[in-house]
Amino acid sequence: MSAEQFADRHIGPDPDDERRMLETVGYGSVDELMDAAIPEVIRWHGTLDLPEPASEREAIAELRALAARNTVAVSMIGLGYHGTHTPAVIRRNVLENPAWYTAYTPYQPEISQGRLEALLNFQTMVTDLTGLATANASMLDEGTAAAEAMTLARRASKSKSPVYVVDADTLPQTIAVITSRAEPLGIDVRVLDLAAEELPGEFFGLHLQYPGASGAVRDHAPLAEAAHAVGALVTVAADLLALTLLRPPGEVGADIAAGTTQRFGVPMGFGGPHAGYLAVRAGLERMLPGRLVGVSRDADGNPAYRLALQTREQHIRREKATSNICTAQVLLAVMAGMYAVYHGPGGLRKIAEHTHWAAARLAGALRVGGVEVADVPFFDTVTAVVPGRAAEVVAAAAERGVNLRLVDADRVGISCDETTTHAHLDAVCAAFGVPAAHGEIDTRLPEALLRTSDFLTHPVFRTHHSETAMLRYLRRLADFDYALDRGMIPLGSCTMKLNATTEMEPITWPEFAHIHPFAPEAQTAGYREMIAQLEAWLAEVTGYDAVSVQPNAGSQGELAGLLAIRAYHRQRGDGHRDVCLIPSSAHGTNAASAVMAGMRVVVVACDADGNVDLVDLDAKIDKHRDALAAIMVTYPSTHGVYETGIAQLCAKVHDAGGQVYVDGANLNALVGFAKPGKFGADVSHLNLHKTFCIPHGGGGPGVGPVAVRAHLAPFLPGDPSGVHVDGRPAISAARYGSAGILPIPWAYLRMMGAAGLTRATGVAVLAANYVAARLRGHFPVLYAGNKGLVAHECILDLRPLTKATGVSVDDVAKRLIDYGFHAPTMSFPVAGTLMVEPTESEDLAELDRFCDAMIAIRAEIDKVGSGEWPAGDNPLSNAPHTAAMVSGDEWPHPYPRSVGAYPAQDRAGKYWPPVRRIDGAYGDRNLVCSCPSPEAFES
Repeated sequence: MSAEQFADRHIGPDPDDERRMLETVGYGSVDELMDAAIPEVIRWHGTLDLPEPASEREAIAELRALAARNTVAVSMIGLGYHGTHTPAVIRRNVLENPAWYTAYTPYQPEISQGRLEALLNFQTMVTDLTGLATANASMLDEGTAAAEAMTLARRASKSKSPVYVVDADTLPQTIAVITSRAEPLGIDVRVLDLAAEELPGEFFGLHLQYPGASGAVRDHAPLAEAAHAVGALVTVAADLLALTLLRPPGEVGADIAAGTTQRFGVPMGFGGPHAGYLAVRAGLERMLPGRLVGVSRDADGNPAYRLALQTREQHIRREKATSNICTAQVLLAVMAGMYAVYHGPGGLRKIAEHTHWAAARLAGALRVGGVEVADVPFFDTVTAVVPGRAAEVVAAAAERGVNLRLVDADRVGISCDETTTHAHLDAVCAAFGVPAAHGEIDTRLPEALLRTSDFLTHPVFRTHHSETAMLRYLRRLADFDYALDRGMIPLGSCTMKLNATTEMEPITWPEFAHIHPFAPEAQTAGYREMIAQLEAWLAEVTGYDAVSVQPNAGSQGELAGLLAIRAYHRQRGDGHRDVCLIPSSAHGTNAASAVMAGMRVVVVACDADGNVDLVDLDAKIDKHRDALAAIMVTYPSTHGVYETGIAQLCAKVHDAGGQVYVDGANLNALVGFAKPGKFGADVSHLNLHKTFCIPHGGGGPGVGPVAVRAHLAPFLPGDPSGVHVDGRPAISAARYGSAGILPIPWAYLRMMGAAGLTRATGVAVLAANYVAARLRGHFPVLYAGNKGLVAHECILDLRPLTKATGVSVDDVAKRLIDYGFHAPTMSFPVAGTLMVEPTESEDLAELDRFCDAMIAIRAEIDKVGSGEWPAGDNPLSNAPHTAAMVSGDEWPHPYPRSVGAYPAQDRAGKYWPPVRRIDGAYGDRNLVCSCPSPEAFES
């Protein structure tokens, strides 16, 4: 296959399709359309300086060569990252299965029941193991989960103290993230050795590691009691595998538990992605950040899953939001939850016992050989004392293919896991110069530390232990769901495009999957070269000077960019600049990120056309000129329009001494045609899970690199491990964030090349304008730019129809399920509207299928409006229609069953939703966030 053809594989419409679409839109070529749509003041007419596009085979060969430069050693470094065996049935049928990895966030729960059940399993696993009442699904990693626990404690604590105490035996990268998050919020972090130092007189929260970074397992109950006595909340960052043997945090007084589920079958991936977790005691569940899966009921009264308490979402609470978390790590949470389902409580305990046995055997051998080992209870990690010889021992182990942790000049840390073998232990012993670890040892943990409570008692964790049963369970859940492997997901602002198999394939290679984020640099040359190339290509595409891939979600990229702006002002002696201007149309994470960065949010109005109101902008700048730090603006706008005033906006803010942050959520409409770093922006984050093809995975993983102009480059994220101390903030727990999935955008950029990327942008804009042109006569298109054109998405206004007929935007969204579609984005950025983004990957036949469905739905709305169908009993108000509903013995509705079941022509490929419309309010009033009993599903 020639190099040019990958773009043809990625881009859906062929040249004939493009011609037909252009005729409908009224332009002779894509270039003519783009010249009309994009304001000339920001238009870039050059050619991207990227390598010539590679074929799929060539790109895989290049990635193989990069991977070969990484060394897959036996990792015994620990610090929250461990070797694990991913069960092949989970790897093949979840991680490598597009039915799971191409799904979107389950905001439309009727067609997300499979992944919602999987996430409920994850929540139940976490609550059972931690001994707490409620867990979310999920956090981004352990460091950010711990930081969210800190801010949760501050909200919930009765103490007025700004002090947050962190035990010195906490993972170093967690301390770095907590400290970075605390400083803009005015939180005073005190890192204390609580094995030797007293707690201060007043503090609002306490963070403990269990087991500690040193491996020590301590009884935290006395510390928890002392914290509660002064009104503080206690967070325990706990290893879930250890909790199969050790007393859970909820039984020692923890209010919050935080951590990672990485060692539950998720490869290390040089730092990520991994699902973090956060669990809370009863009474704190309504303060829990992130996504929470709950049980509600559908229109027939049957149990059904949904996301609970969605009023906490940032686009509703905006600057009052308590977290900017948007992306979760759903795909990885599903893997971790399924690892627990597959192994069950007995299997997990056996893995934990093997892990502890290996550590105990190693400690015994070292002691027999005359090496001092810290005399404390431990689970999987031992700290050996070798005065002056630590570096020598670590080097000797590396020569034998084993990576150990250099604590300091005198101490070596060794962590065991489920992959540890006799041979690994023997190699470690040899590195210390002691006899191999053989003979009987005492592996008992102190009675006072042992778990006595049961866990994972629900039948789901005791049923699917054969591969046959697990395979069928995964297939059943996947069949409940709608993902890109079934059809179009036309979500505005979310860019659900092709995630090519060639892009996905390398992430499971051992040379990428099994690398510890703190491995010696000599072992990671291929990874670092790939990341450097990717960062350089992203800088070229955006027109910026430097890029950091550390932020592991778009929301974290926002925070990183704002912290860079804040640090820049402070370095210049302008620390008083703390006002962040945000247009009223902005995504809610913008306002939440600004507050987290220590800024005051001032809202700028939008005009009747959805553009930033430059008159109101002038007024807000004049009012806050001396305190202006930044403006956050999405471009093209959140309304899907190329605003003509963007260059003027940038100039106005710069003239007042502020910096310009351009949210990169809509970069798919710019690549190859405009560069934010060249038309006036100072910083952007880029959503690699949107424009650059990392799959959404049902709601994550995401990657949100931050790109900056040269003057902000010194303030990009630093190394959270503490190895490269540079004073820069830690945004996530690993230096390169979710490095394990960076081969995906690398391959996309490498195979598309300059011409392919530019063509993809043009076709994405053409597709959106084609949809707008076909539907404009049936649904008003709310906003448009030059010559009535939209950018890569268009907003269909249902409000006049709702007012006239009572048919709501929800009714249309649910009816689209019957036609075989995931709905567009509902009621964002404007209530009562649908925002449609078709992307460049959908071919003309699929675009027409969607447009035909919307036109047919408009005809159905007219029947309701004319009275032919009653307002409360029609195919829209009853949608979606399940197989059980239309095959029932009774049919009391005024339209035929066939109209409800088969509104489209394709009967053979019909997707059947597993539940009818879900009652969200009932689920919020009756909050159930763990697996219900099987009896609940008996009809």
